Amino acid sequence: MINNKVLAIILGGGQGSRLYPLTATRSKPAVPIAGKYRLVDIPISNCINSEIKRMFVLTQFNSASLNRHIKNTYHFSFFSSAFVDVLAAEQTPGNKTWFQGTADAVRQNMHHFLTHDFDYFLILSGDQLYQMDYELMVEAHIKSGAKISIATIPVSAKDATEFGIMKADKSNIVQSFIEKPDASLLPEWTSEVSTEMKSQGRHYLASMGIYIFDRTLLTELMQNPDTNDFGKEIIPQSIAKHKTLSYQYEGYWTDIGNIDSFFEANIGLTDNIPKFDLYDRKKRIYTRARMLPTTKISGTVLEHTVVSEGCLISAAKIERSVIGIRSRIGNDSHVINTYMMGSDKYETLDEISSNKIEILMGIGERCYIKNAILDKNCRIGDDVRINGGKHLENKETDMYFIKEGIVVIKKGAVIPKGYVI
Repeated sequence: MINNKVLAIILGGGQGSRLYPLTATRSKPAVPIAGKYRLVDIPISNCINSEIKRMFVLTQFNSASLNRHIKNTYHFSFFSSAFVDVLAAEQTPGNKTWFQGTADAVRQNMHHFLTHDFDYFLILSGDQLYQMDYELMVEAHIKSGAKISIATIPVSAKDATEFGIMKADKSNIVQSFIEKPDASLLPEWTSEVSTEMKSQGRHYLASMGIYIFDRTLLTELMQNPDTNDFGKEIIPQSIAKHKTLSYQYEGYWTDIGNIDSFFEANIGLTDNIPKFDLYDRKKRIYTRARMLPTTKISGTVLEHTVVSEGCLISAAKIERSVIGIRSRIGNDSHVINTYMMGSDKYETLDEISSNKIEILMGIGERCYIKNAILDKNCRIGDDVRINGGKHLENKETDMYFIKEGIVVIKKGAVIPKGYVI
């Protein structure tokens, strides 16, 4: 079987500064999405659905919560070779530095990978939202006789300037590569795409940051200590020397690179027919199995809203919002265009009745929350008004962060009663 020939490497990314403050205390793959999942659940689930069940996750920043999530989530049979292991950057006698880039992260961990029996490396990103059958990509790689395969997605001229663009021939073999080309160069960089993609004006093949390498080739390439990044160095330098396949993917795919794209990806789940389908039985997204009670909703109007398990909701109205696990929302509150991540635990009746907690976890009564991200374990007092939008300037305080009009309430922040943003 093909899956026994593949070892998956999921790259956790760097410090995740563009997703700050969501990455202030956690690594990028550990950021909660869709109310109950973590970003790392996406590539891991894609691997499991593709029958690829040997995975390493590489990370170096704030990896404790990621370690905990993976340890509590992905349990395989004792009689199986399947595993998901986290490898954090470590200093060794032979190497005193942290990861210098995606390729360097793989290089520093090659001694862990090569103890396993496999023929192909599958290199994945830990911060993308998509559902893909990697087995089909591996089959195409083998059939083509390529040494490297790159997953590509057709994009329009407007988007092409933000990506690494491949130029492929009619056999989908990559001929050349350019990083974030100027708009004036684009006419020379069109490739053959499907009729549907042509009708949408998507003529350019953008790299998705998903690669397959023959084991022997990548082992050889990793001998060069001067190449630290796949997208900027390894791929551009290898195309002319090694047969490289462009594997075209036409489904939904988005790079969760900044607060704006993260916000839009989550709010997009509230659409009537979301582009990212959490309900496809053949493409399930797996996560930690929590034994939470059902959600209780009292007197609330719900409009295009996703509600996770274990919530206690008495709001007046929730519209186009994603409500995470164990969320509490008080009477007469309005929540609009908001991603509320929820809480890690419930406050007990004894804690609440003791009057030691002035502001309960969750959203209080008579609040108005719009265009916001509420990180885990926030406490929003009664009568708080948060009205995000382009009218707000970028700003940071101890309690919140504003970027491109989106108000991000920091993890564990306490917003006093009557506060206005």
